[in-house]
Amino acid sequence: MSVMTALIVFSALAAVICTKARAAGPAVFFGVVAVALLSATPVGAELREFASAVAEQASRASTEGGAR
Repeated sequence: MSVMTALIVFSALAAVICTKARAAGPAVFFGVVAVALLSATPVGAELREFASAVAEQASRASTEGGAR
């Protein structure tokens, strides 16, 4: 397991633990850290490209008159 993977898992697990303890601030912080670390990996880059493609398709569908 690489260091980056361990940091992502730790951040996600900490967010879940904080959520269970009803500590909203730290849960949001750890969640943002996990997403930021994930986006720095090659998998995160592919997820950003996918999200961009989905947003583009949704925008195109809404400007062309919606679903037919």
